[in-house]
Amino acid sequence: MNRRVVLKCVQLIMVFLVHSQLYAQPKPAPKWLEKAVFYQIYPQSFKDTDGDGIGDVKGIIEKLDYVQSLGCNALWLNPCFESAFKDAGYDVIDYYKVAPRYGTNNDLKKLFQEAHKRGIKVCLDLVAGHTSDQHPWFKKSTKKEGVYTDRYIWTPTLKDENSAYVKATGERKEYFMKNFFDCQPALNYGFATIENPWEQPVNSTAAQNSRKELFAIMDYWMTLGADGFRVDMASSLIKRDVDFVETGKLWAEIRGKFQDKYPEGVLISEWGNPEQAIKAGFMIDFMIHFGVKGFPSLFFNEEGVFHRKDCYFSAEGNGSPIEFVENYLHQINAVGNNGFVSVPTANHDIQRPHAGNRNSQEQLKVVMTFLLTLKGIPFIYYGDEIGMPFISNLPDKEGSLLVGMNDIYGNPLGNRAGTRTPMQWNNDPNAGFSNAKPNQLYLPIDKKASHINVAEQIVQPNSLFNFTKSLIQLRKKHEALGNMGEIEFVYAKENTYPLVYTRSFGKDKFLVVVNPSKNKSSATIPLSTTVKPTPIIKEKVQIKKQENNLTIVCDGFSYAIYKL
Repeated sequence: MNRRVVLKCVQLIMVFLVHSQLYAQPKPAPKWLEKAVFYQIYPQSFKDTDGDGIGDVKGIIEKLDYVQSLGCNALWLNPCFESAFKDAGYDVIDYYKVAPRYGTNNDLKKLFQEAHKRGIKVCLDLVAGHTSDQHPWFKKSTKKEGVYTDRYIWTPTLKDENSAYVKATGERKEYFMKNFFDCQPALNYGFATIENPWEQPVNSTAAQNSRKELFAIMDYWMTLGADGFRVDMASSLIKRDVDFVETGKLWAEIRGKFQDKYPEGVLISEWGNPEQAIKAGFMIDFMIHFGVKGFPSLFFNEEGVFHRKDCYFSAEGNGSPIEFVENYLHQINAVGNNGFVSVPTANHDIQRPHAGNRNSQEQLKVVMTFLLTLKGIPFIYYGDEIGMPFISNLPDKEGSLLVGMNDIYGNPLGNRAGTRTPMQWNNDPNAGFSNAKPNQLYLPIDKKASHINVAEQIVQPNSLFNFTKSLIQLRKKHEALGNMGEIEFVYAKENTYPLVYTRSFGKDKFLVVVNPSKNKSSATIPLSTTVKPTPIIKEKVQIKKQENNLTIVCDGFSYAIYKL
């Protein structure tokens, strides 16, 4: 073999090795996710221990036993870093410091320790794509100081009106790209496709420095005891990235380094498209109010941040499950065993289940039955387990009102403050959230808070809290009902009720029935003559076997889980 052939073979081998490294499958997600049930906490509204009217880290520590009693074994905390709070913490000033109103870094470290004693993981919210315009990096960037000159995306001129750019007010008389609000300048991770001379590629020094800093932030908090991150706007980092090719490479690189050092760490994305997010390297992604369609058609009604008149979980019974079912199944199948899909009860950006005419415990139990029997990882937003309501007509608080923005149907967006009100713990003043004066609270307490609170629901056997707790226990007891069990919709039709599906794992199989409508409904499904359905949970549902069919008759607001 001559020297030229040998060199050619070596080159081919090197290309193969580089290619395989770039596109190698990531390590499996941590095993603990197979049993995970997350509880999302909005820190400023959970529990105040110092009397300033704002929740804090010590308050979260104080209530860890409560989270554990519900059955949740993982937390997601909304941003708790130092911030200008023009967007409720999603405008970070210092990634390495807990916001003083929440406490100190040592307080957060203690939270990690106390949570771990109870078998609870803690994931932080990481705003990876932008900072506050008050961040020292941005201030230095406006002065073109050293490595910070291009930490953000700048253009000297705008050829036409472009709402993605904001005129700087400092020394640098240029325009910076924003990621959401004007106060949130986008960090520079580069452009996948270059169209203008001022745009930098993903391999530029500045773009690579942004990656290094991102991992340094993650490394810092993991070293202190965090268990992972939910990444805000995870798909937004690299600009003009068709099909998220370069974005996927970025997150694959981050995940590789992350898992090498922290094999039990978890990466959760706010992407809105699990198929894309899991392919990009994340372990969990959500079906929510944007991205993949389906969630709004199930839950959004006439009151809240987003508006619809025909959602499936409406008392009127004028909605359809088809959009959700088709897209959800596609996502589940596309993700496979490479990650997890989550359909949350709600979050800080959307209305709670208790909104509009969905306001009774019997209705909310139908919602919880559905959400806590789906394949994937449950995320329970604080207060949803007791049926805290969405509160309308609140003042704008830290960017909660999305002025001038419309939903996907063209309707003006509402005020997110309605889903961020203080946790209702008991019948004490301020519902036990804080001993501050009412006018000092982060947001007003629900005027009817005394009717819905933790203390009363814990001792009521038929409360929503205890019902939610029992569903979580069922998930843990039966793998078929858990995160990994298979799901098949056996009765799901356009504008038709009820919705019926099976969950299975190995030889175990369950039938789930939900009728969120106030109207009576029925369904007939095929069922083997050898199968005898045994009710595990049943409310206003009757079944009758006839030959190879099962007829299900549901009263309004009914639900059931049968062992098959």
